[in-house]
Amino acid sequence: MKIATFNVNGVNGRLPRLLEWLEETQPDVACLQELKAPQEKFPEKAIRDAGYGAIWQGQSRWNGVAILARGCDPVETKRCLPGDPSDEQARYIEAAVNNVLIGCLYLPNGNPQPGPKFDYKLAWFERLIGYGQELIGSGLPIVLAGDYNVVPTDFDIYNPRSWLNDALLQPESRDAYRRLLAQGWTDALRHLHPDEAIYTFWDYFRNAWGRNAGLRIDHLLLSPSAAPRLLEAGVDRDVRGREGASDHAPTWVVLDD
Repeated sequence: MKIATFNVNGVNGRLPRLLEWLEETQPDVACLQELKAPQEKFPEKAIRDAGYGAIWQGQSRWNGVAILARGCDPVETKRCLPGDPSDEQARYIEAAVNNVLIGCLYLPNGNPQPGPKFDYKLAWFERLIGYGQELIGSGLPIVLAGDYNVVPTDFDIYNPRSWLNDALLQPESRDAYRRLLAQGWTDALRHLHPDEAIYTFWDYFRNAWGRNAGLRIDHLLLSPSAAPRLLEAGVDRDVRGREGASDHAPTWVVLDD
């Protein structure tokens, strides 16, 4: 079972690239972030014509998350992250697909920091940690996939000096990620490639792609009952280099059925 996460940076504007990638790689599940489209503007017909059922939570101009499932409809279990009923940002959606629970998340960026956006990022992270413990307690096979907007360590970035003041590298952000992992989650990509410099995001500025000046911020975390099924994990780097590409590359795992 192949499960992927892909921050598309505008699902309609980059729809040809998304459909191209789905056709080439045929993931069983694709978690999408940063749809940048209201609910009614999600390209459901094009996705279905490509062979995928979908659930999504759209939002005008910003945010937005979706779960696609090849050959079936995801069974929705949640449409927002628990813990703050007043939070209206579309950043979490959850569904069961082929007996695996899939959580698709778009964690807040948090810039500029310090400030209210960074405070919101940390508060959202605390909610995720709280809900993550509940998910671990269920004993289910679970994959939490998405754009976490956290560079876990200096090994996960080409040059930390250029990003020292960025919210993605702050000690509070990294500490929250470590505390989430400490619940028993497995960072799939790093687990299988502990010594390899792997990036999932390359900024549009300063020729970042050409210089391979990347960051690893897209993660797939596996619950204790899913982790033993992990067979492969990787990044479809070439997708980032195509014309009209997102600044993220799809990241994926393969689980034993």
